[in-house]
Amino acid sequence: MSVSDEDPDYHGWHVQPLQPDHAQVVWYEPVRRAPRIRVSVHTCGCQVIVYELCAAGGQAFVRRTDRKRKTVHETAWMATAAARRIFELILSGKTA
Repeated sequence: MSVSDEDPDYHGWHVQPLQPDHAQVVWYEPVRRAPRIRVSVHTCGCQVIVYELCAAGGQAFVRRTDRKRKTVHETAWMATAAARRIFELILSGKTA
């Protein structure tokens, strides 16, 4: 899905409510593994918890920032397609 840069009302993806049968993501403390990390896509900054699909060094991971608790966690680093799938499951409420 693409969004026009000309749409001033667009503020980002919103995570859907958790589904009753959702899976649990394993979250880890961040480890600096690469000098630069590229954020490919992220959820809306108007939410307390923001998710980012990140890439570096030929791998990808999902970063979870809880601005209320002031914590940052990330998934394991993995193939880009696998990280993208986890990000999509988070967006759909099928995992947390």
